[in-house]
Formats: sequence, C-alpha cells, structure tokens
Amino acid sequence: MSEVERISEPLHGNCLCGKVSVTLTGAHREVDVCHCSMCQQWVGAMYAGIESDSFAIEGDEHVSTYDSSDWAERAFCGTCGSSLWYKFKPTGGRTFLAGMFKLPEGLPIKHQIFIDEKPDWYDLAQESPKRTGAQIIAEAKAAGFSFD
Repeated sequence: MSEVERISEPLHGNCLCGKVSVTLTGAHREVDVCHCSMCQQWVGAMYAGIESDSFAIEGDEHVSTYDSSDWAERAFCGTCGSSLWYKFKPTGGRTFLAGMFKLPEGLPIKHQIFIDEKPDWYDLAQESPKRTGAQIIAEAKAAGFSFD
C-alpha cells in the first residue's frame, strides 16, 4: 500500500448552523465515495468523505450519533441535522463529510464503494477504482472483521 499524500494546512469546517465545528490535521489528499443505500438515505445520494490523521471537534454537546449497523456509526448535528462523519466501529476510523470543508482543487477519488447500489441517475466523471458491496464485505472479513 502506498503512502497517501496529506493536505499541508489544517482544514476547518462546520455544520449548517455552526454549532459543531471540525478541524482536520493531516487530511488525506483524496476523497472516499460510498454509494450504499444507507449513505443514500443519510445524505441524499453518495457520501463523499475525507480521512485525516487527527481531528478536533468543538461543540460536542450538539453532536448526535446513530448506530446504523453493528459496525457503523453516523454522526450529525442535533440542531440543524447536518451530516458530520461516518465511523467504522471495529477500528474507530472515521471519514468526515467532504462538503464541510473548503478542499483544494484536483483531489482524486480514492475509490467508489458499493458501486452496485449506485442509482443510475448520476455518475461521477472522474475515473476511480470501483468495488461492489460483496467485495467490500469480503475484504473486511478477510481482515478479520465480523458482520453477523
């Protein structure tokens, strides 16, 4: 696995009402895209997220979380409802909603996952690796994660 480039400056973002703010340090210079049916219900279409080496959250008292499965947590502002992050519970790894941040131009898409659940009414112009839900689950199980 190759080393991912980092965005040199911290990224600052917030929810619609401004009660929750997030600062990312060492944000990865790529965007993760998920087309699963849960992400579609959560954000209205695909979920685009940014990973980071570290983060700081202000306004924790306004954050609500929802365990959307045994292995996933989704966070949102309890006041305005803005989506904030997705957390893979077995590792604690998070991706933060890309739309919260002013991102540099030219970021590549790392991959598109659950491509088999993507509706036919949209397509992303940028070419990127694509994996089905079955492929993602198989990879996670091979890494020792259980989804039962």
